[in-house]
Amino acid sequence: MTDILEKSQARQRLRSLSEALDSGALKQVARILNGGLSPSDIAHLLESSPPRQRALLWNLVDKQLEGEVLQYLSDDIRGYFLSQLNAQELADIIEDFESDDLADLLQQLPDTVIQEVLDTMDEQDRQRVEEVLSYPEDTAGGLMNTDTITVRPDISIDVVLRYLRRHRNLPPMTDNLIVVSRRDEFIGMLPITKMLVSNPASTVREVMDTDIEPIPVTLSDTKVATLFERYDLISAPVVNEDGRLLGRITIDDVVDVIREDADHSLMSMAGLDEDEDTFAPVWKTTRRRAVWLGINLITAFIASAVIGLFEETITKVVALAVLMPIVASMGGIAGSQTLTLVIRGMAVGQISGANVRWLLNREFLSGAMNGIFWALVVASAAATWFQDLMIGGIIAAALIINLVAAALAGTVLPLFLKSRNIDPALAGSVILTTVTDVVGFMAFLGLATIFYA
Repeated sequence: MTDILEKSQARQRLRSLSEALDSGALKQVARILNGGLSPSDIAHLLESSPPRQRALLWNLVDKQLEGEVLQYLSDDIRGYFLSQLNAQELADIIEDFESDDLADLLQQLPDTVIQEVLDTMDEQDRQRVEEVLSYPEDTAGGLMNTDTITVRPDISIDVVLRYLRRHRNLPPMTDNLIVVSRRDEFIGMLPITKMLVSNPASTVREVMDTDIEPIPVTLSDTKVATLFERYDLISAPVVNEDGRLLGRITIDDVVDVIREDADHSLMSMAGLDEDEDTFAPVWKTTRRRAVWLGINLITAFIASAVIGLFEETITKVVALAVLMPIVASMGGIAGSQTLTLVIRGMAVGQISGANVRWLLNREFLSGAMNGIFWALVVASAAATWFQDLMIGGIIAAALIINLVAAALAGTVLPLFLKSRNIDPALAGSVILTTVTDVVGFMAFLGLATIFYA
């Protein structure tokens, strides 16, 4: 009930802010921004505003809130605001950042600026950030936070509790303490909930969990997200190849990975960046989309070239020009269904060499059965429409061929592209459309040429 009330109040504040912006009451806007909205709400408002209004709002945000707001912005918009700041302004903003969030932010800056910012930090904080920066952004090392609480296995629970009370705050998302050896080698996890109900005289070794596998520092962020989802983790330790503890990953960063992967899959289908700004300037939007339109134009010319091979046949039988889009369209839809299913299966780790053959057989049979069913429907409609049984038979055969080809291509293409380190979500749909268009036109017009020659 409280959450619903808070959300309702937040929506009301956002409406009041919009009304104040429209009326030009900047003092009222600043008061609502800095006194009534959370940093995440401010970030949402900035992302939902056109460029000129966005710049105005950013200038009204309290300097003490800028750092928190930046953490919630998409990379594209955050990069723009960062480019407007000098090294000292950046250093002031990032003072309270956690090491993983700070590393994410710094990776958007030129190397010279990164070094300037690092030089303004104290030794301990700089070492933590440099540790995270030394690993690729899309690995466990790039996700981890070096701010951890560790304990030794031979001390008592009472000592641990007294040690924790000396802290003003615990790191966010602390559900476990990490048990390490004197050489910082990972041993196990001490759940706080278990520690609180244990005998204070018990040792950490007696209470801790040792069946938890740490995450290798080089593991990809997608696989990290899969582990968190599979085992319902809130946090997890990260170790190097020698088993030495480097840091931990928390669920808030994993949620970001899951969302980014979902955005990437969705936007890549249209050839767009997952951080594409909804309100980006016209020229920037046009430039980004032009490349993808050019690629699609090439594939369209390929399909048109196939049609051109059968120009004489189309001239003789005008019905072919009317019906051939049906064959290509049906193949495109069938292929897209399979492609989407396979890309999703690959993303969640369900597809491997052991089950690819089964998947291929299933898609072949599914494509054939759907092909036969819809071939009968379309053939009946075409034969009735043009009073020609032959054209009904030709389009039926072409549909079966194209739907089977589409199902097989939708299965094989993402696997092949992945093996060549090409993003299936980005390139798969374009190649698949080309395949289904070429196979569909070739089958339909080729058969028509044979029977109407």
